[in-house]
Amino acid sequence: MDARGVTRRNFLGDTVKVAAGAAACLGAAGLPGLAAAAAGPAVDTSKILNYNGNMEYRRLGKTNLMVSAACLGGHSRSDDKERYEVVSRCLDAGINYIDACCYEEVMRDTKALKSRRDKMYLALSHCGNEVRNENFRTAKKLLEVLDGLLKDSGQEYTDLWRITCFEPGGRHTFDTSCEIVDALEKAKKAGKARHVGFSSHDRRWIRFMIEYFPQVEVVCFPFTTMSKTAPTDSLFDALKKCDVGAFGIKPFGAGSLFQGAGEEDDHRARLAIRYILLTNTVVPIPGMNEPRQVENVAKAVKERRELDMREQAELQGVSRRMWASLPPKYEWLRDWEYV
Repeated sequence: MDARGVTRRNFLGDTVKVAAGAAACLGAAGLPGLAAAAAGPAVDTSKILNYNGNMEYRRLGKTNLMVSAACLGGHSRSDDKERYEVVSRCLDAGINYIDACCYEEVMRDTKALKSRRDKMYLALSHCGNEVRNENFRTAKKLLEVLDGLLKDSGQEYTDLWRITCFEPGGRHTFDTSCEIVDALEKAKKAGKARHVGFSSHDRRWIRFMIEYFPQVEVVCFPFTTMSKTAPTDSLFDALKKCDVGAFGIKPFGAGSLFQGAGEEDDHRARLAIRYILLTNTVVPIPGMNEPRQVENVAKAVKERRELDMREQAELQGVSRRMWASLPPKYEWLRDWEYV
């Protein structure tokens, strides 16, 4: 399908109205494309990358990749040595996907994966030199950026090229949307990206893109402990219909869930991961700074999934405090209470 086959009328139409009504309950109808492997037909575990019997795996939409139920986000405060240790612990735990969002993260994470690249799916992006920057809004420019990123990081390909797109406050134009998809399609055909997608903080534009461009395989967007499936016109309806995989960024509210309390913060992190997995909507990709945090996330995947009444009340309380303490630059997370 040619990206430009979409008409301006389709693009400019009101493609989605995200509801802001009552909260969906825990365990709302999920997305089969991301359902737990154990819930569907028997899966050949020999085909799961870096398989570990203690980890859960989920199908990433039409990519048909089986990714760990929680993965490794790119944002962290780790230096090269610390990142190597974090990646090592992820490999030990059966985590098999890393999301690197900016140039520095790509350089750091490919270095951490050296000699073991075949054990981890790697997604990359160069957020500063992609379509957030008006100088990089053509397929030609985007492909040049990808070529440079692959060359500088010593990679022949990326498992997922996910172009970083606009923050809230305005959708990309029709022409830019077409250029994005054209670049993704050409990168995949050339073997530079095995799978393709994008990240965005604009719910309406995400829905337009996945409904009108079947080339899109994966999307990344925010999903915190305050996020819920919208009662009507949920983005997850479109993801299910189009069989698009979804990763959830900022699962800990950009760190606002925590209070620097050691074991208490670990407990909150596990509650958050359990909640997100229970919604059966996105694969969370938290940033993790040290091996202990990796072990804690892996522990959350193994723990009982359902939250009892006490845990639900506790999570609601810490989530409200998280909401109240969001830094000004992360206030936009409030727009993702209903998805």
